[in-house]
Amino acid sequence: MIQRSLRPLLGLLLAGAPVPVLAASERPLAEGWHFVKSDAAGAEATAFDDRAWQSVSVPHTYNAQDSGIGGAKARGEPEGVYYRGPAWYRLGFAASPKAGKRYLLNFGGASLKAEVWLNGRRLGQHKGGYGAFRFDATEALRSGDNVLAVRVENARDTQIAPLNGDFNVFGGLARAVGLIEEDALAFDRLDHAGPGVQVRTTSLKGREAAVTLTAALSNARTSAARFSLDTRVLDAAGKVVARASRTVLLGAGEKTSIEQSLALHNARLWQGVKAPYLYRVVTEIAESGRVIDSASVPLGVRTVAVRKDGTFLLNGTPYPLHGVNLQLPTRFGRGPVVTDAEIDEDLGLFAEMGATGLRLAHMQHPSRVYERADELGLLVLTEVPLIDDHDPSDAFRENLVEQMRELIAQTGNHPSVALWGIGNEIRKSDAASNRILSELQATAKALDPTRPTTYAHCCLDDSDPIAQHSDTVSYNRYFGWYWTNSEDIGPWADALHAKMPGRPFGVSEYGAGASVLHQEDPVMKRPESNGYWHPEQYQTDFHIKHWREMKKRPFLWSSFVWVGIDYPSFKRNEGDRPAINDKGLVTEDRKTRKDAWYWYQANWSDTPMLHLASRRDVNKRTQRVVAQAFTNRPEVEMRLNGGAWTKVPVDDHIAAWTVELAPGSNRVEARAGTLIDTVTWNWTTRP
Repeated sequence: MIQRSLRPLLGLLLAGAPVPVLAASERPLAEGWHFVKSDAAGAEATAFDDRAWQSVSVPHTYNAQDSGIGGAKARGEPEGVYYRGPAWYRLGFAASPKAGKRYLLNFGGASLKAEVWLNGRRLGQHKGGYGAFRFDATEALRSGDNVLAVRVENARDTQIAPLNGDFNVFGGLARAVGLIEEDALAFDRLDHAGPGVQVRTTSLKGREAAVTLTAALSNARTSAARFSLDTRVLDAAGKVVARASRTVLLGAGEKTSIEQSLALHNARLWQGVKAPYLYRVVTEIAESGRVIDSASVPLGVRTVAVRKDGTFLLNGTPYPLHGVNLQLPTRFGRGPVVTDAEIDEDLGLFAEMGATGLRLAHMQHPSRVYERADELGLLVLTEVPLIDDHDPSDAFRENLVEQMRELIAQTGNHPSVALWGIGNEIRKSDAASNRILSELQATAKALDPTRPTTYAHCCLDDSDPIAQHSDTVSYNRYFGWYWTNSEDIGPWADALHAKMPGRPFGVSEYGAGASVLHQEDPVMKRPESNGYWHPEQYQTDFHIKHWREMKKRPFLWSSFVWVGIDYPSFKRNEGDRPAINDKGLVTEDRKTRKDAWYWYQANWSDTPMLHLASRRDVNKRTQRVVAQAFTNRPEVEMRLNGGAWTKVPVDDHIAAWTVELAPGSNRVEARAGTLIDTVTWNWTTRP
């Protein structure tokens, strides 16, 4: 969205730095919409009567109340059923279009397809629910009253990815809508709805960086234009540290792509969570000394790569890449209609935990996710929605390629984006599968050779041909949840590494369900994954065993827990309630960090921490219990009911102390330096 580029300019203004001109502007179209959750014949017509429709603001989803709908096993329903069909949005708004200006309708996303009319004129259709799209509205926009009509549909369509997935497909205009005003000579914002400017660090030697800028330009005038393309790189304080300028001649009605090279000397590097330093690149189209258009994009000076031995490299240096998967940010009762502050809350949970990376499953996320990852230094794997199933048609394959183009155009400037994902868990390996993956790989490498690609593999042989297209491969493996034992992750990785010694691979998903309402300490056996009993302690034990195995194997270039936060999934009918995937390390309401969250914080974070586990297992079943504390401190002391402190050794981030509880209420305390944590447990001989 254009208005997002204004955010960093406020800092420059406060710092007294020269403020770049932003000739293009965007008017939000948020209030005054009318909506109906059905098909409405003729609703594209300007004179259509929509007064009986519901009044809504946009962003909006018509599945907001469907978050908790799941199937009832007692009725033989394995999955929940929610509305997946058409809906209409209409907006009346006033405008005063100016001569020599162009007007673009900007949609942040509409699931899964949208058809748009302005004043009865059809502007076009977009297929794909998670990327932004734009239409040229210049000819259709009137001076005075205007009527915008949008038909949205989230029904399964064999021509549009995704066809399947362990998540809800929320229909509607779930991201912002706006009207962009720009000069007829401008950056080409119709180029896959990107900013018209792509910036890449193309080489880095020490702190000497070569940066390449590619500007997509459009001249919609009736005459040729001669202008200069002027670029400045600003540091975090607003100081200009590099410049480039070039004179361009662009014919009437023509488009072109122009490259500029910039050299940064003694550059401050974007170094992940250690030092996520951000520059800003401001590029202007200037004609006769007057700025016609301007674009502002982030720049993090950094390189990424994965060696054949599985070492992930940031700026040429080995960098541990571990973290969580995130499904689309949602909130109960609102679905994907979330605020920037709520997105910041989600990413903050995992920065605090010590994660160094995020896998954004399984589609393009809201733009704020990438912006905040830039600021926090979290490396991101972001992917197209090729999930489980595919259609062998040319239309389906072409739609996926188009979604890849949109993903790269719209998110490629973010230094946090480290890898492009070309798919997830394709269930069959045939000619159509391999052709889809081959074309997605070729598209990603052609558009952005600076980043590696990956594919999340499951359900077929580990070395199946569909796992060979991407630069790296990741595996979704659930040892100890869906099959065998948690400790089996290590031997599996060893065997695969021996089989494919030159093929870098990581773990893109591993996890176990957990309800904070279900407490069983100690857990006697593995829970049924699709059952109603998902004790929190089993999830904790699962992650202790998995991480201890994976951290011993440096050939795993990544590891991502499935999943960071519990999220809505109509397919799920398990745990403490239907329609929720409860493998999160944090509850859906964000109020409770499960014990496994603290286990990873003890292992990943340098910030001193101490946490007593099983705090929600209040009523103990036996008098003798083990108090277990997670910590990154070298020594822990514990005491029971105000007695003497006992030094408890810390073994691989765990201090374990066996105690005999007294009848009634018991207070267990742990301390490490200034850190103190306390739990209260009850024990009684009768109910």
